[in-house]
Amino acid sequence: MIEVIDKSKCSGCHSCYNICPKNCIEMLTDEEGFLYPKINKNFCINCGKCEVACPIIKPLEKKQEKTISYAAYNKNENIRLNSSSGGIFTLIAEKIIENNGVCFGASFDENFNVIHKCVSSKNELETLRGSKYAQSKIADTYEQAESFLKNGKLVLFTGTPCQINGLKAFLKKDYDNLYTQDLICHGVASPMVWNKYVDFRTIAAASKPLKISSRQKKFGWKRYSVLFLFKNNTEYLKNHQDDLLMRAFLQDMCLRPSCYNCSFRGIERCADITLADFWGIQNILPEMDDDKGTSLVIIHSNKGKELFNSLKSKMVTKQVDNSVILKYNKSVSISPKFPTQRNLFMSEIQKNNFKRVVNKYCVKRKFAFLRYLKHKIFNS
Repeated sequence: MIEVIDKSKCSGCHSCYNICPKNCIEMLTDEEGFLYPKINKNFCINCGKCEVACPIIKPLEKKQEKTISYAAYNKNENIRLNSSSGGIFTLIAEKIIENNGVCFGASFDENFNVIHKCVSSKNELETLRGSKYAQSKIADTYEQAESFLKNGKLVLFTGTPCQINGLKAFLKKDYDNLYTQDLICHGVASPMVWNKYVDFRTIAAASKPLKISSRQKKFGWKRYSVLFLFKNNTEYLKNHQDDLLMRAFLQDMCLRPSCYNCSFRGIERCADITLADFWGIQNILPEMDDDKGTSLVIIHSNKGKELFNSLKSKMVTKQVDNSVILKYNKSVSISPKFPTQRNLFMSEIQKNNFKRVVNKYCVKRKFAFLRYLKHKIFNS
């Protein structure tokens, strides 16, 4: 049976939770806010399905087709500006829904917790659009997806690489009507840290939020901002380099333990399509860089290729060499390093003032170079 002894070996993908025939696995939150499986041994029948369904214990084979990579963005500027990068997710999801399909992805619930959910109309796609900087709760969405697939419905499932591997391990077979889409993932942040940040902003504004956007493009795609709109008609808008949560996230202070040694990185993936920001586009294809967002699209399967090609009339695209991707987006293949003060940060953020803890452990970027220069001068 599944037993998590080393937390760096569990991505929280929920595959074991979904596959248990006796429903005796709970996903329990630890002190850092991450979910881990816990088996009720009184009901466990030792069938071993949970271990077989773990994509870390039993790694899946990756796609055999040659990967093809593109720079791309949606010709619909409104969708593009309201997306994290180039608005390609929306085009793909709309295509699935137009064919009477359903789409699974990360969304906020009514309390701004990050969850995975299913939508079946274009109007609902807005809730899945945009980045959410906390690990989403998969819950029983793998089982929901399987039910749709068995009934012949088209399904698009979008998630982090560990979530897509978890889905594939749970399903145990390929479905012609399933399209999977993962992300080039920097790492998933703690839901506990995210919730404490939302509480911090709520107290500061003396009002509950109506809308949160972590990748607002008012000042451009590269200088994206964090936006909170509150019920008292006030707003918070801050460049990501100055925002407290983004400083902690980008300095790797609040990531899941498994993210520091991720089992699912690399160009080759189990997904049909990989999406990401095309960082470095200004150096590679400056004609595609207007600072409104450009997506990196990596195609891993013939099925993904056919879907992507069917949408090209609605996109601006340019094929790129895979070697270029690794130069500007190291998260494709390299896990973040474990910060020496990460555990102290995670311990203190649970009980102390959010701003005080972030300022203590997460140096503002403009001061980080000065600290580095001082270190070099006095140690040379």
